[in-house]
Amino acid sequence: MARTVDEWIGKTDDTKVPERVRLRVFDREKGICHLSGRPIDPVRDQWDLDHKLALILGGEHRETNLFPALREHHRRKTAAEMKVKSKIAKVRKKHLGIKKKSSWGDLSRRMDGTVYNKRTGEILR
Repeated sequence: MARTVDEWIGKTDDTKVPERVRLRVFDREKGICHLSGRPIDPVRDQWDLDHKLALILGGEHRETNLFPALREHHRRKTAAEMKVKSKIAKVRKKHLGIKKKSSWGDLSRRMDGTVYNKRTGEILR
C-alpha cells in the first residue's frame, strides 16, 4: 500500500517533531520501545522519540529515523553515543595538533598549594 502522507523531515536538527508525527511513529511501531522491546504505556510511561542513527553520528532528522523509546533507555543510549562522539573528537583534535589552552597559562599549583610559574620557577603564593 502506498503512503498517503509525505514523510516528515525537519528543516534543522533542532526542529521540534510535531505531535501528529509522534503519533504516526508510535502507531507505526505498535507502541513498542525499540531499545528494550517492551510495550509503552502512554499513560504511565514517559517516552521519547529516538533517532535510530543519532544525529551526532550522521543520522537524519526525519520520520523514518525516529522510533519510540522509553525515556530511561533513551537517556542511556544518548549518553553512550555522546561518549563515542567525544572520543572521536578528542582523537581527531590530537591528530590535528589542536590543544586546549590552559586557563592558568604558565602557572601551576604544587601539592602543598603553592602557586609557581613553570617557566621561571618563581613562587607566587
